[in-house]
Amino acid sequence: MIRRGLDALYAVGAALAALSLLGIFLVMMAQVVCRSLNLQFPGADDISAYLCVSTTFFALALTFKRGELIRVGLLLEKLSPGPRRVMELVALTFAAVGCAYAVWWTADDVLFSIEIEDMAQGALAIPLWIPKLAMPLGAGILLVAVLDELATVLRGGRPNYVIAAEERAARGDFSAEV
Repeated sequence: MIRRGLDALYAVGAALAALSLLGIFLVMMAQVVCRSLNLQFPGADDISAYLCVSTTFFALALTFKRGELIRVGLLLEKLSPGPRRVMELVALTFAAVGCAYAVWWTADDVLFSIEIEDMAQGALAIPLWIPKLAMPLGAGILLVAVLDELATVLRGGRPNYVIAAEERAARGDFSAEV
């Protein structure tokens, strides 16, 4: 039941990223139509920028779980299973700390924006905490995903991102490898 809940959380993050990407597309198409009619679309650039950040942050967790984030495995791949597991634990612990730090500071930024009633200065005057909210939420989902993988490795399992990368390599798909 917990596994299904976590997977649903990652899927919700990916769905929000997809909706943000669709939003960027719709804004761009609206700009094209407006230009052809000699009209302006005020705030289109701002909206696209906010949606770009949203797309990035909400996609992080599922991308991580699927082993599609950039990962330097040169050292890990050369280690035997015991030392490799230890290094995975160290790397995941550092990743969890980094994600927690990102959640803390981005959430603090959102709260500060609410406190000072920070408004966007562009053509679209909206409270900045609204678009900023995607950062701590997306980073929070990523933190959950990293902790999920850390728990898997602590229990003696193999990380999903490693399994996914091996499955892609077995199919001859090296598109996500650097």
